[in-house]
Amino acid sequence: MEMTTDTINRLHELSLEAGKGKVIEVDGRHYAIDGDGDVRLIKPQNLADNIVEVTTLMGVVDLVKSLEERKSQNLYVQVKSPTRVVVFGHLDEYGRRESLVIAKAMTPDINYSRFLDQEQMNISLQSQFEETKDRELLLKVIGNLKEEAVRNASDDGVSQAVTIKSGVATVSDVKVPNPVGLAPYRTFNEVTQPTSNFVFRMREGMQSAIFEADGGAWELEAMSNVKDFLTKNLEDEIETGHVIVIA
Repeated sequence: MEMTTDTINRLHELSLEAGKGKVIEVDGRHYAIDGDGDVRLIKPQNLADNIVEVTTLMGVVDLVKSLEERKSQNLYVQVKSPTRVVVFGHLDEYGRRESLVIAKAMTPDINYSRFLDQEQMNISLQSQFEETKDRELLLKVIGNLKEEAVRNASDDGVSQAVTIKSGVATVSDVKVPNPVGLAPYRTFNEVTQPTSNFVFRMREGMQSAIFEADGGAWELEAMSNVKDFLTKNLEDEIETGHVIVIA
């Protein structure tokens, strides 16, 4: 609520009359006068003290549906990042928004741009990435590398060709494609994990690494997936205007 000129003038008069170290009331609001004579609006501490924290999108949905005391107010569900969703209320008369719920996705710590040995990379691809065609190809290459393979690799600067075991006593050359399409677990589990391009590189010692190569475009796709999930599961609340989902 903006103060009119009359209100400002009245506030000034009362502050002079009251003196320093006093509290005055103007138009239902309270103001404190400090030792220097400066006037400060006293804002009531009537916002929620504890923000509810969850780790899933369904946790957000369930909490929004259960906030009976907020049924007469607009609630805003904002997708702030692929791993973070915040629910907050409308602006109060002091220009504040009350934060009610925050969701933080539980995602693995993936070693991008770091060379790992054969076993570490094999475990990482199986445990931290969804199944894709290129993931299976990388697993085949990594799991069957010969010790001398990477030292003798043919490298054109884009793709590498390495020697892998293709049978009990036979070997064959395989060209590893680049870029590769991989889908790491990097957003909420309830939505599809975006597939994006990575550069896969190998070096001596049977070590390999993956490097992100999509310029962060996956984040926009992930946030869109999260918004679609919330919109679908809060359809009734959105139709009544009680909930607004933004990303």
